[in-house]
Amino acid sequence: MRPGGVNPGAPDAKAKSFGPSLKRLLRMLAPDKAYLVVVFLLAVGSVVLNTLGPQILGKATNIIFDGVVGKELPAGESKDQLVERLRANGNGTFADMLASMNVIPGTGVDFTAVGHVLAWVLALYIGASVFGWLEAQLLIIVINRTVKRLRAQIEDKLHRLPLRYFDSMPRGDVLSRVTNDVDNMAQTLQQTMSQLIINVLSVIGILIMMFWISWLLALIALLTVPLAIIVTAQIAKRSKPHFVDQWKYTGAVNAQVEEAFTGHEVVSAFGRVREVGEKFDETNEKLYHASFKSQFISGLIMPAIMFLGNLNYVLIAVVGGLRVASGQLSLGEVQAFIQYSRGFTQPLTQIGSMMNMLQSGVASAERIFEILDAEEQSPDPEEDSRPVDRGRVAFEDVSFRYEPETPVIENLSLVAEPGHVVAIVGPTGAGKTTLVNLLMRFYEVDSGAITIDGVDITHIGRDRLRSRMGMVLQDTWLFGGTIRENIAYGRTDATEEEILEAARAAYVDRFVHALPMGYDTVIDEEGSGVSAGEKQLITIARAFLAKPSILILDEATSSVDTRTELLVQHAMAALRRDRTSFVIAHRLSTIRDADTIVVMEKGKIVEQGTHETLLRARGAYYRLYSAQFAAAITDGEGNNVDDPEPDAVGAGKA
Repeated sequence: MRPGGVNPGAPDAKAKSFGPSLKRLLRMLAPDKAYLVVVFLLAVGSVVLNTLGPQILGKATNIIFDGVVGKELPAGESKDQLVERLRANGNGTFADMLASMNVIPGTGVDFTAVGHVLAWVLALYIGASVFGWLEAQLLIIVINRTVKRLRAQIEDKLHRLPLRYFDSMPRGDVLSRVTNDVDNMAQTLQQTMSQLIINVLSVIGILIMMFWISWLLALIALLTVPLAIIVTAQIAKRSKPHFVDQWKYTGAVNAQVEEAFTGHEVVSAFGRVREVGEKFDETNEKLYHASFKSQFISGLIMPAIMFLGNLNYVLIAVVGGLRVASGQLSLGEVQAFIQYSRGFTQPLTQIGSMMNMLQSGVASAERIFEILDAEEQSPDPEEDSRPVDRGRVAFEDVSFRYEPETPVIENLSLVAEPGHVVAIVGPTGAGKTTLVNLLMRFYEVDSGAITIDGVDITHIGRDRLRSRMGMVLQDTWLFGGTIRENIAYGRTDATEEEILEAARAAYVDRFVHALPMGYDTVIDEEGSGVSAGEKQLITIARAFLAKPSILILDEATSSVDTRTELLVQHAMAALRRDRTSFVIAHRLSTIRDADTIVVMEKGKIVEQGTHETLLRARGAYYRLYSAQFAAAITDGEGNNVDDPEPDAVGAGKA
């Protein structure tokens, strides 16, 4: 039985607000503070040099304009004489402008001075570019180190999460968070962090220079800033929910694709391809609409800010022209101010456009934080140092529920003596696998206790507890590697001889020599190249090598043919020898020789005993056995078990 509730960390949970999530994301950069200080200094250097450029370039404009005007003036008079004559003739506006200029009547443009100014400007811009490049490269290093740490944190977190979390989350969605969302967050940091730092510093530097040139023009330029902030905030507020939906549906699409392709044969066999396709199309359509809305709405930010910037440009040009004409500003200063106003609008525009990407990146970060914030399995208490090598297992009045309102196991008591085989049978959902999950501490009991050799398993560290156990499951799991490496997974320090001994004991040696590379034959995660039975034998060899004191066999022969089943049964019989074993089985023929057979129904033990005594009792086990073997069940003397005589023994040999 598996839990079926909604996990609070699921992607449709309420997202955190943008601000706190962004702050938490930025705090992840803290371990690289020294690098960030250097990044900030390089950014300041780049911005300072870039900001000085227009002011110095304005001097070149003044030199050229002074030369052009001076050449048109009559030689032989000083500038002061010309100004007085112009005022006397009633041309006061031109006189005011001429008085503020550095002209020599009759003299043209000083190209040598222009060249010197341009050389300085070129040097400034080259220096700014070098600083900017160094800042960007160093920031990439910081971000990559941060993402590396984040992936390690996620990996460690996944190992600390209880099985309950993975039972309640689609695997495709978890994979999407660990891969797609991490990649999207990393891309967001790489593409926005450097520009954000440069643009924010540029806004500050440009503001200083604009007020330095003209406080009036600076105030005019600042009129559009509140409007830009309001527009950006309103658009970002409306696009945020759609970005959250976008990554939620991305996870849902991944989950459906992973589920459909993993079970492709089943989907095809039951003719559900069209239904699966329609379900995928429905989710994909939702993803399309969420993506379209998020991009469309957030895409309005940049055009809106560009419009405000152009409006600002017109106002500055008009007022600046009037002040040049009145002699209050030079043409070079107005030209520099227009450059600054453009430079002031451009960072705001870029910051606005980056809000689009930031919204997407923060939405991904929130999904990652949901994993990092998920409730972990309870920490191991102080260890009980008593040995637990004999393998006596006792369930003492154990109760457990996946969901508070749905009992799974209630007041269960069971004892498995050292070296005994305990078979657990019952209908689907009876709690058989749950019993094993509790023994392995994948879940913690709600009440009661489970002890091994008298030690409560909650006082045994999970690693120590699980190192005493070996598992052979119905669904064989092999990783990409050689057969030798897959067997050695049971004990990493095993010698070559021990690996071969385990392989021979599990009958792997019988088929491995027929493979082209023998034990060095490479198999993938799906175990392609070997049959289902051969995969099962490899997992049994792996358990052999681990030398556990407690063995758990969960439907280990249910997916193999009859001939291979005999080999698997022989291998498991050898593996069970001198070990306490729990065998979960639906094929009752495989557990006739168990020391104790436990029959479970609805989380309770309804019967327990040997095969013969349970058949004689004609209870739940008898009904299960009869359902599998429709023919008459007789003992060795041919007496039918249905015979009510008390000495009739249903040995089940037929």
